[in-house]
Amino acid sequence: MELYISEFSKYIITLLIALYTYECFAVFRFDNEERRNGIYTRQNILMFALHFSCFIVICFETGDFTYLFFYAFQQIILYAAIVLFRMIYPKANRLIINNMCILLSIGFVILTRLSFEKAIKQFIIVTGSLVAAMIIPYFVHEFKFLKDLKWIYAVVGIVALSIVLILGQTTYGSKLSYSIAGITFQPSEFVKIIFVFYIAGALHKASGFFEVFTTAVIAAAHVIVLVCSKDLGSALIFFVVYVLMVFVASGKVIYLIAGGFGGCAAAYIAFRVFTHVQVRVQAWKDPWSVIDSTGYQITQSLFAISSGGWFGLGLFKGTPESIPFVEADFVFSAVAEELGILFAICLILICVSCFIMFMNISVKLNDKFYQLTAFGLGITYIFQVFLTIGGGTKFIPLTGVTLPFISYGGSSVLTTLIMFSVIVGLYLIRDDEAEAEKLIKKKTKRKKRRKKAEDLEDDSEEHNEI
Repeated sequence: MELYISEFSKYIITLLIALYTYECFAVFRFDNEERRNGIYTRQNILMFALHFSCFIVICFETGDFTYLFFYAFQQIILYAAIVLFRMIYPKANRLIINNMCILLSIGFVILTRLSFEKAIKQFIIVTGSLVAAMIIPYFVHEFKFLKDLKWIYAVVGIVALSIVLILGQTTYGSKLSYSIAGITFQPSEFVKIIFVFYIAGALHKASGFFEVFTTAVIAAAHVIVLVCSKDLGSALIFFVVYVLMVFVASGKVIYLIAGGFGGCAAAYIAFRVFTHVQVRVQAWKDPWSVIDSTGYQITQSLFAISSGGWFGLGLFKGTPESIPFVEADFVFSAVAEELGILFAICLILICVSCFIMFMNISVKLNDKFYQLTAFGLGITYIFQVFLTIGGGTKFIPLTGVTLPFISYGGSSVLTTLIMFSVIVGLYLIRDDEAEAEKLIKKKTKRKKRRKKAEDLEDDSEEHNEI
């Protein structure tokens, strides 16, 4: 009986995630939230059905039905998040909220399978983070002075990264975090958001050479501190976000070309200077030649992905724990092995749909500060997804960044929740701008009607006089 449930569930889980992914892109057929309500409702049903199916499989595979209590707490939190966001912000974009919740649920499932203890810690962090995330859209929507704090953003960002450089804990050669009262923080995760706000604040009024040069100096300070800390993955994200935001703000291709050449030069220098970069490049080029040492992680990751097949081996049927740090750097490989390549592709597409919605919101915003902020956060999110999945599949060298919402890591999940909440706030601003435009159009139409009526009256009076 358990064997039939395990085998049949693989196809059910794949079907549910495929249908949910289809609805993610069906949303873009409509321009307003009211016409999307049916899609959002179907997404919620599919999400909860997927979450339930996965935990039923976990219970049958382990023989431990106490997992259902953990599942119940997750369902309460996810359902509360969906309902409260809708109650507090009725005009918010629900695709962002739904995708946030399904990615969190997938993260809970795969972490429960990999390490129940870490899954519980992640759940506690997510619960507290969601409370904070409820408030952020209000601040973004109401506090218009955020665009005037660019120097505060710059100082806070550089100081936070510098503290890690000086006092941070060294993890495998890199200084990534420091602890306060037993709680470990990774400041580079939070500074990503602050950095986007700085670039948007610096370039929203003018994007001439002086402004670009000034932001380049501040951006370089961020990147240099990260390089000195040997946090090269975060340094790469900061650099790419800066170059693309400058290009969008100025519209000048020369900045994009200069950034491309500068990035290639910096990558070459990093390769020559840092030994661990050389090791990662060697492991990327030919991991099989160093399979017993530096290539072990990537080869095990490739074995896991290939062994999963289209529908996966099933939860607790694979051996993802053979990959070192699988719950952080290689969680995508664990998903592909036990839930299948089709599931993994749908996971990527859900992330892509988030990015498309971020860009959609950015394009439709009128205020350039908010427009650049939405664009910068979108690039930050999707580029991190690319780095994580690309590294785990040997598409690019490993960078050591996490997969947002899926990987284990308190700083990562909190930062991504903040990022999504900021986008929700920006969508509310966009909705306000749309309402203002409608009012202006109505007033213009009224004026035209009055003008036309007055003209007709004048013509009638002239005709009577004649």
